[in-house]
Amino acid sequence: MSIPILVTGGAGYIGAHTCKALKNTGFLPVTFDNLSLGHRDFVRWGPLVEADISDPAAVAAACAKHKVQAAMHFAAFAAVEESMREPRKYYQNNVVGTLRLLDGLQSAGVNKILVSSSCAVYGAPKSQPINESTETNPVNPYGLTKLVMERILSDFAKAYGLQWSALRYFNACGADADGEIGEKRSEETHLIPRALMAIQGYIRDFKVYGTAFPTPDGTAVRDYIHVADLADAHVTAMRSLLASGTTGPINLGTGRGYSVKQVIEEIANVTGHRIPLIAGEPRPGDPPVLIADASLARDRFSIVPTRSDLATIIDSAWRWHQRAHPRLNT
Repeated sequence: MSIPILVTGGAGYIGAHTCKALKNTGFLPVTFDNLSLGHRDFVRWGPLVEADISDPAAVAAACAKHKVQAAMHFAAFAAVEESMREPRKYYQNNVVGTLRLLDGLQSAGVNKILVSSSCAVYGAPKSQPINESTETNPVNPYGLTKLVMERILSDFAKAYGLQWSALRYFNACGADADGEIGEKRSEETHLIPRALMAIQGYIRDFKVYGTAFPTPDGTAVRDYIHVADLADAHVTAMRSLLASGTTGPINLGTGRGYSVKQVIEEIANVTGHRIPLIAGEPRPGDPPVLIADASLARDRFSIVPTRSDLATIIDSAWRWHQRAHPRLNT
């Protein structure tokens, strides 16, 4: 019998990919989403509860109706630059919303939660790669809200017996191999989809944000992990949480870093379209380098990304964008 899992933000990019992975491995994903950023057509692998995490009664009712055994929490705002301009929005949703979600789960007797966290909790560490014991020192409100979420879970574990895990993503990217879901946002801020949309003619202001970082070619370096690898990691982490309880924070990345220029070069190789490199100012709150030490995920949980080479990531994303935006295919 399928195990029901409440998936907040399950109509979004990472949430929907994870719902598909859950369904394919014996779980029943119950998407809980207010659809402010998510998409109704991304909810294909289980029921949809259209509601907000800030409504504990709605959370509790959904858990009771579907006999939920645990929760996955993706419902957060996640744009670094926006968090610098609108910190209140981020604290209200990511922190206060999480507290109210936990109230609803506690009311329903659900005491296991797996949360979407971020490498942004580390800030801009001087040494790379970054492991889970690296000092946390966020340099933007988004990262701080994720760190506060983790602290709340830790305190709730001590006080109320909550069992939790937090997956600290590095750069999620790519798209579903079947072409069913991909990165679909009204305001796109991420490098790979912005570049692909620029090729298709949707974006006319594509820029490289920062060309004087202390990196080999002056552009920011990131660790890119395919969204399908992230989704599979969530399933593995959920199985561990259900069987063994709290695991705390876990990095999800590959241990390899690519610069913005390297990514753009690979996009040209995959698509056959070269994008002009127009230099822009660095975005506030962007660290120069973020690379994961993913040995804990590998050694303790046997989580090993298999689709996260740059060519596979970009090819899957390009196929999604061509299908999602057919009128501007080139």
